[in-house]
Amino acid sequence: MRYGIDEETRRWAEDVWEKLEKKLEAECARLGSMMPYVPVNGRYEDMGKKELTAWTNGFYSGMQWQMYHATGNECYKNAAVGIEERLDGAFEEYTRLDHDLGFLWLHTAVADYRLTGNEKSRTRGLHAAGILAGRYNPNGRFIKAWNGPREGIAIVDCLMNLPLLYWASEELHDSAYRQIAVNHTEMALNYICRADGSCNHMVEFDAVTGEYKGNPGGQGYESGSSWSRGQSWAIYGLSLGYRYTKNQAYLDAAKRTAHYFCANLALSDYIPLIDFRAPAQPVYYDTTAGVCGACGLLELSEHVGPLEKELYVKSAVRCLKAAADRFCRWEPETDSILSHGSARYDRESDRQVPIIYGDYFLTEGILRLLDRDFLIW
Repeated sequence: MRYGIDEETRRWAEDVWEKLEKKLEAECARLGSMMPYVPVNGRYEDMGKKELTAWTNGFYSGMQWQMYHATGNECYKNAAVGIEERLDGAFEEYTRLDHDLGFLWLHTAVADYRLTGNEKSRTRGLHAAGILAGRYNPNGRFIKAWNGPREGIAIVDCLMNLPLLYWASEELHDSAYRQIAVNHTEMALNYICRADGSCNHMVEFDAVTGEYKGNPGGQGYESGSSWSRGQSWAIYGLSLGYRYTKNQAYLDAAKRTAHYFCANLALSDYIPLIDFRAPAQPVYYDTTAGVCGACGLLELSEHVGPLEKELYVKSAVRCLKAAADRFCRWEPETDSILSHGSARYDRESDRQVPIIYGDYFLTEGILRLLDRDFLIW
């Protein structure tokens, strides 16, 4: 097994996998091609009917493709294809799309193309990559996060969208897509990643001159704090950047961020607080940061020597165990698995609740440990 886990950990992961498969098989039959976000009274609502361009609308499809790859069950494939086809309508809402095109189309069209060779899916993925490339600001050398008056904002999350550009560059033999991803990553190393391994969530530039203006607070506690899921995005995104470029600076930054992340996880039994620099009270957790960070640590472990690999794999396993053993609901009749996910520090409606991307990264993490995953990024 590529992560070198011991027999006890393998048995634990197999046990979680059995529960995961039963749960997700029941959800697939019940939900079909729904686009879930947060359940209400144990039932998902279809976010695709409310906001088709919402950044989270690809994660359930990503879970279905991971499960189809692992099991061959056609239910998962059919659900994922249905979501992909529904997302065609998001292209028609072009002005509502932001930088999260990777989260949307890597998990749908690109995953479909990689697993089935569907040429229409390839076209969809390339179309999404073209839109993402069009968001690049050459003066500041960043991809703008949002639309309207916030055109000078770039955020750490975008590191996870860049694989869409690397993929398009390879598919089209066009280095322009790759160069945009590289330039944005260089910006992140200079302005988002801090020397101590922590990260800003948001940075702001003058959209005309490219001059750096500051770092607004974002989804963490405040400006200068340390939003835990932002740390996870950085670990995973920089590790993926290294996979595609072999740029040592990306790997070094990923390791700094990982060391900071792991040091803080040890203080809260491997369940991340929403923000590592928030006041001690009240205590707010974000399990999604833990399982996303675990996937990032596993990815990082594939690019380092044996001693560092052992450190990252053990930390990833601790994150996954803490989440699965303490905060998961396995009853097939209810929607969602992982509780205590938090979208942001200051919003109660999606703070310490089940969130679809928590389930996605839990699924990916367990499948990684068992060598049954495929790289969706």
